Amino acid sequence: MKTKTYTTAIGLFLPMVGFAQNAETTINSGDTAWMLVATALVMLMTPAGLALFYGGLTRSKNVLNTIGMSYIAFCLASVIWIVVGYSLAFDGDGYMLGNLKNLLLRDIKITDTIGTIPTYLFVAFQGTFAAIAVAIISGSIIERIKFSTWIIFASLWIICVYSPVAHWVWGGGFLSNSGELDFAGGTVIHINAGIAGLVVSMLLGKRKNFGTEEKPSSVKLTVLGSALLWFGWFGFNAGSQLAADFIAANAFLVTNVAACSGGLAWLLFEYKDTQKPTLIGTSTGVISGLVAITPAAGYVDVFGALCIGIIGGLVGYFGAIKLKKILKYDDTLDAFGVHGLVGIAGALATGVFANPEINEATGLLYGNPGQLWVQLKAVGIVVLFSAVGTYLVFKAASLFSKGARVTESIEDHGLDVMIHGERSFDYKEEGIVSDLNYKKSA
Repeated sequence: MKTKTYTTAIGLFLPMVGFAQNAETTINSGDTAWMLVATALVMLMTPAGLALFYGGLTRSKNVLNTIGMSYIAFCLASVIWIVVGYSLAFDGDGYMLGNLKNLLLRDIKITDTIGTIPTYLFVAFQGTFAAIAVAIISGSIIERIKFSTWIIFASLWIICVYSPVAHWVWGGGFLSNSGELDFAGGTVIHINAGIAGLVVSMLLGKRKNFGTEEKPSSVKLTVLGSALLWFGWFGFNAGSQLAADFIAANAFLVTNVAACSGGLAWLLFEYKDTQKPTLIGTSTGVISGLVAITPAAGYVDVFGALCIGIIGGLVGYFGAIKLKKILKYDDTLDAFGVHGLVGIAGALATGVFANPEINEATGLLYGNPGQLWVQLKAVGIVVLFSAVGTYLVFKAASLFSKGARVTESIEDHGLDVMIHGERSFDYKEEGIVSDLNYKKSA
């Protein structure tokens, strides 16, 4: 009984103050088993869920390139995280950044623990977060960026932008010490990646066909991808408790509630607006609800989750359908609209709906208006840092790859054949003539 109480206390404490290694704590087999499953669930989200979700939304001549950007992002992030990212984010308690003591995980023993799980398992879990964060950015810039530029950019972004923000919020940095609530990555992942996507899309410029009606390659792939993301998100949110306890169970439940309410909100708003209830819209609404609940999953009850999901669906619809047309920026697959804007809405909503009966944190509705101000400041800091950091990283990547954008000919013929030498459909049937001998510039 005492052991269970101690485990629960550790689980409640960790998400709010960062993570510290402890070689003396005995692991809990139940917590460890759950975290092994949660890590596998989050791993599924990038090379399968996000890859298929994005791949189905893009045009047929670029679908393999789009899937490949998510796939390679997972490979890159997994290696870079082990080499340097984890040490920068979670090693030490510096105000702005960790240190390099744990490069290649040196000085971490196989028997070391964090809370009640092995440290190695925590490293793997957090590595899947880094992977999906950078992969989200690709949704803003597909169909026009060199694959070589993407590889360089993704590598640098994980080190220079993602790792510092992860340290600020989860690794003992200044945002965690200020009391910001971000249970599973609202600021660290969704706002960070969404803002980065917007910045890079504007630096790259619009696609040649921007403004014309685009035909997705496969609605079925998009819906399947969204379902895999939804499935993986249970590990994403409930796993962020790092324990199999009451908080994890609540996070699991409210994640599903917000996803459903987000999908329904988008569906109803879309039907009112266009008289067409689309599956693409509904699945994107589900993702919007999931993004919105991510920072709040460990702090809100089901009422808060319902409200946050609806807010996420409506904000996502506005960002992806309305705002993009008004401002005329080419956020190809709405990484900014669905992740950036909805992530901001979710982070602020956490400061409103956080219920002290769930996890001690108190939001505006429960008598603590100051929490909303804390959330707002954190959002502003991450938006500014991500924008500036991404700009510098993209410029460096463009320099190394001698320009970031593919040629007009490659854009016309499609990146699948022209860059990868592969294709997912019969080009003759589509009336497209490919020149596989064309001199590639990517």
